Amino acid sequence: MSTLIEKSEAYVQQLLTDELPSTCLYHNLTHTKRVFKSTKEIVDGSVLSEEEAEILLLSALFHDVGYVNGSRDHEIRSIEIASKFLKENGASEDLISKIGDCIMATKFDAEPTTELEKIIRDADASHFAKDYFQEASEFLRLEWKMQGCADYSKRKWLAENIDLLQNRHQYLSQYAKEHWTPKKEENLKLMIQENDALTAEKAAEKKKEGKKIKDKMKAIDPEKAIQSVFRVTLRNHIKLSDIADTKANILLSVNAIIISIALSNLIPKLDNPSNAYLVIPTIIFCLFTVISIVLSVLATRPNVTQGKFTKEDVENKKVNLLFFGNFHQMSLPEYDWAMNEMLNDKQYIYSSLTKDLYFLGLVLQKKYKILRLTYSIFMTGIVVSVIAFAVSFITSGAATI
Repeated sequence: MSTLIEKSEAYVQQLLTDELPSTCLYHNLTHTKRVFKSTKEIVDGSVLSEEEAEILLLSALFHDVGYVNGSRDHEIRSIEIASKFLKENGASEDLISKIGDCIMATKFDAEPTTELEKIIRDADASHFAKDYFQEASEFLRLEWKMQGCADYSKRKWLAENIDLLQNRHQYLSQYAKEHWTPKKEENLKLMIQENDALTAEKAAEKKKEGKKIKDKMKAIDPEKAIQSVFRVTLRNHIKLSDIADTKANILLSVNAIIISIALSNLIPKLDNPSNAYLVIPTIIFCLFTVISIVLSVLATRPNVTQGKFTKEDVENKKVNLLFFGNFHQMSLPEYDWAMNEMLNDKQYIYSSLTKDLYFLGLVLQKKYKILRLTYSIFMTGIVVSVIAFAVSFITSGAATI
């Protein structure tokens, strides 16, 4: 290593230690030493002259010393500081000029043209291919925040780094391409995995938060509560109606079987004078059975309604458009118009639903009233018929004796 490089290294170390602002968490002496070490690594792995190696190593030492006077245009001030020191230590103008070109090549938007510029540019970005990349990157984020340059959240900073390594950066020198690109790709892969995990976690949190908001809105939304009341009540009414119809069908089936057995087995025997005592019990039995059948039919028999309404009925909200019995004889255009009128009026909708519930309730009350009467008559008929048959048998037996 030349004497000039040794003097420059001591000078830069003293300068950055004494004069660098405390906000330089990334562009500090540690970063300069890393770039110097990475530059030397490329120099040792490449075919370069002693003069080219000296230019690169001096450029690495001086490339960020301009930060002692602020981050803006620090490359120009770095060249000024380097030029002054190198002239005082006997460096040639040609050497100083080439060092200046290399320092300007480290500017973010610069386009390196010479091999030396490509090497120093790669050395300045060598942390992309190091194990300490995440740590160094975090120091840069905090530095920009403290200096007021930019304020990135950790998540956005991760996305910026992924975009940088994936789309905007590539190593230019042959050595860096061969030796540093694999590690850079490994770091990029780790960041992508971290970003995917954060995205999934954020999506889960967003979904959870959305559910909380939705639940909260449900809790405070009276419209939802009203709709739930109508929905649940209508469903219960329909279930009760189905139960009533099922019960009526059971009674109808049982009594139909009973009357069939009576007609086929009992009544033909009444022609015989010896069976005259069975006439009255049989009549009682058949009478109660027929009444039960009639009442079961009445419980399930649908009511036939007019099936028509007028325009005035709709305008005055007197007709329930949700019940088919009120519109089954109307034309489609008339019904379509009436439905649109109702759907544009929330109160009309609620009024129709209320009427639907009310009249369903009336139908249910009628069904269950008839069913109760039918079960009572059926039960009474069975008991009375059994007693009548028993009395007839006893009376017939006594008369015979």
